[in-house]
Amino acid sequence: MRLILLGPPGAGKGTQARMIQETYGLPQISTGDILREEVAEKTSLGNYASSFMERGALVADEVIIQIVRKRLQRPEYARGYLLDGFPRTLAQAEALDRVLGATGSGIDLVLNLQVDEEELVERLAGRRVCERCGEVFHLRFHPPRSEGRCDRCGGPLLQREDDREDVIRRRLKVYREETAPLVEYYGRQGKLEEVSAAGDIESVKERIGRALKGRIRAQR
Repeated sequence: MRLILLGPPGAGKGTQARMIQETYGLPQISTGDILREEVAEKTSLGNYASSFMERGALVADEVIIQIVRKRLQRPEYARGYLLDGFPRTLAQAEALDRVLGATGSGIDLVLNLQVDEEELVERLAGRRVCERCGEVFHLRFHPPRSEGRCDRCGGPLLQREDDREDVIRRRLKVYREETAPLVEYYGRQGKLEEVSAAGDIESVKERIGRALKGRIRAQR
C-alpha cells in the first residue's frame, strides 16, 4: 500500500507513522529526514536545497519533488511506503501523481488526522524540553517530578519558541490554508479517510487500523 499521512502540528503523526511502520511493515518516507540526508551527503540536490534552508526559506517544490522521486526509486519501496510530511501543497500532490503515474502506480489511501484546535494548542503549549539532554515532558500528560527540572539529568526545562500559544495558532492557520486544497483533491479521488486523532495514542492507533483494514479489503 502507498499511503499518505496528513495532520496538523500536534496531531501525533510521528507517533502514528512509527506504529504503522511497525505493524504493517510500510517503510516511512519523511521529507524532512531525506532533505537532511541530501544536505549532509552534499549531493547536488542537497546543495541546492541548502541554499533555501540557509536563508530560512521554504525549499522549492521542484527540489522536494526531485528528492522524493529519487527516494521512491529505491527497491525497498517497491511494495509500498508511508509518506510523512509530503505532499504539503496542491502543486506537490499533482506532481506526485504525475511521478507515480509514469510508473503505473499511484497513492492508495490518504489518512487525514483530525483534532480540535484547542486540544492541539494544549498538547503543544504544554510541552517542555530539557535544555541539556533533550528529554521531552508535558505539563499535563507527562510532568517532571520536580517542577522545571529534567527527571533524567536535572537540566532546566524550556518551552520552545514554536510551542508558544500565539505561534501555535499561526502554525495551525497556515496548515489549514495549505491542507484544505489537499483534502479536497484526494477526496475527489475517493482516496481520503478522515480519522479522529483525539484521545490517547492506542485509541488513535485502533481507528487507523480500522481504516487501513477497510481499504485493504476493498482492494482485494
